Amino acid sequence: MSEEVRKAVIQLTGEDLFVGYTPSGNQVTIDTDHTRDSAPTPMELLLLALGSCTGVDIVSILHKKRQKVNDYKIEVRGQRRDEHPRSYKRIEVHHIVTGRSISERSLVQAIKLSEEKYCSVAATLRPTAEIVSTFEIIEG
Repeated sequence: MSEEVRKAVIQLTGEDLFVGYTPSGNQVTIDTDHTRDSAPTPMELLLLALGSCTGVDIVSILHKKRQKVNDYKIEVRGQRRDEHPRSYKRIEVHHIVTGRSISERSLVQAIKLSEEKYCSVAATLRPTAEIVSTFEIIEG
């Protein structure tokens, strides 16, 4: 089995401003000037990557379990180290699932499967960051 190699390209477009081109051909602006705040920083993109990776897994698992999800939001908070490199030391992932009669047991199982088996972003971050997941279910 061959390993997949993907290539991203990051191009400087201004002072502390980059455009990233993904392997799939999409582009995203990246801003490292914290006073300008015109686009996400690389560390913010990591939080989005983790949230969206686990979100895709959980929605898919809940649908397979025939759970009626009407809305789903993921809040991701990261705490960084004070010393350099200022990597994340703790990331909190809070799942907010709205639906009709959502099974708490099914949601817990979905979160566990995503964390332990499917989410490649979590697997990449986990060696250096503690990832803690919580959830709430809203009837509706």
